[in-house]
Amino acid sequence: MPTKTVENYLKELYALQQRTDGPLVAMGRLASALGVTPGTATTMVKALSEAGLVDYEPRTGVGLSRPGRRLALRVLRRHRLIELFLVEVLKLDWSEVHDEAEELEHAISDNVLDRIDALLGYPTNDPHGDPIPSAEGKYTRPPRATLADCAVDTPVRVARVADQQPDFLRFVDAQGLTPGVSLSVLRRDAVADSVTVHRDGGGAITVGTSAAQKIQVEKA
Repeated sequence: MPTKTVENYLKELYALQQRTDGPLVAMGRLASALGVTPGTATTMVKALSEAGLVDYEPRTGVGLSRPGRRLALRVLRRHRLIELFLVEVLKLDWSEVHDEAEELEHAISDNVLDRIDALLGYPTNDPHGDPIPSAEGKYTRPPRATLADCAVDTPVRVARVADQQPDFLRFVDAQGLTPGVSLSVLRRDAVADSVTVHRDGGGAITVGTSAAQKIQVEKA
């Protein structure tokens, strides 16, 4: 059974690779994301490389090997199913489930996870709209379009909230821009640095461009 530290490294490396153009992530970037020194990260990465979980190139960077990616997706699957369970069943606020899931993801058994999956109806997305990897390791990339760059006057649906800091999630909730909400962008104002949207069944609201860039959408 991989340790909590191993799982955290692989999961964070997977997340960083999704935001990196090349196949490798710089060691400094990985260390910063994990809140450790570059030396600590390098020592751990060398151990992961010896275990066949990462491909490490000194002075260049590190990337997940196929076994490492498979394990990272298992951890990600546990995390996101737990988040959804905490929201849907235990009724915790979606802004507070991340830290709880961070702890539980390392302790829950596959048997319990399968029961949770069945109880929730085999969901494909967590409360924030992030795709949940399948038990077989299949994963769908989240949408790329956002409220800041999608077509104007075109029906879209909120698919994912990319920034999952508690304050931002509470803001999104208060504005009624949670995943599943249908809307359309009415206009963008470069001078005011804002985006005005119209929600189905609701009125028009205006948010800053920086906030709009964190709300990903798909065609309705």
